[in-house]
Amino acid sequence: MNNWNFTGNIGRDAEQRFIPKGDSIVSFSVGVKSGFGASEKTVWAKCSIWGKHGESVLPYLVKGQQVAVSGELSVSEWAGKDGITKTSIEVRVNDVTLVGGKKDVGGLVPERRASAAAKTPDSGGGGNSSGFNDFEDDIPFASCSVDDDVITRKLESRGRMA
Repeated sequence: MNNWNFTGNIGRDAEQRFIPKGDSIVSFSVGVKSGFGASEKTVWAKCSIWGKHGESVLPYLVKGQQVAVSGELSVSEWAGKDGITKTSIEVRVNDVTLVGGKKDVGGLVPERRASAAAKTPDSGGGGNSSGFNDFEDDIPFASCSVDDDVITRKLESRGRMA
């Protein structure tokens, strides 16, 4: 199984592009620190998220935001113009979690804050169903109602209620 889990800070605002089929790819770089003191170094991971998941988190992937990432790791090597072998770490993201706070109010770049608000159903922005806060379709147990009498009878039958 190829799965790399790491945390770090985003180096610059995420970018979205589309392939000819129309699928979305959101790309961003994460600086991952290792070591400490004089031996501390930062390794950069190029991350990409495909599809609607990437579109929904795009407004929140801004420079400086601390994230936890999990995904499939690949390493590319090539010879640079100077003849030196270069290495690139790339991650096809399965999961990204916003970990730390961002100094900008609301954690968003101003133009992205507006687009995120337009996608949020409670903001009056049209209620786009692919919004980040639209959980009803994603969580199968979100709405459930049970008659209180049924619960009471069940507990009584098990001797847990008097």
